[in-house]
Amino acid sequence: MDTIYQFIDKIKEALEITGDDLRADTSFRDFPNWSSMNALILIAMFETEYDVTLTGDILRNCSTVQDLYNLLPSE
Repeated sequence: MDTIYQFIDKIKEALEITGDDLRADTSFRDFPNWSSMNALILIAMFETEYDVTLTGDILRNCSTVQDLYNLLPSE
């Protein structure tokens, strides 16, 4: 399983976020470029990287990067 730091790096890459603004306690929806397209990108990332189905309902119930990370299966 990825560490939280590896997970954050994958999110940054997927959403094309630069800088060190993304942390475990960051509310990912607060980014100025957050859109429904970003939500779809996260859903696709979860499927391809982790083989986890992330639905819109599940995503709506998450607010921070840590919440997303907690959805990953532990190995």
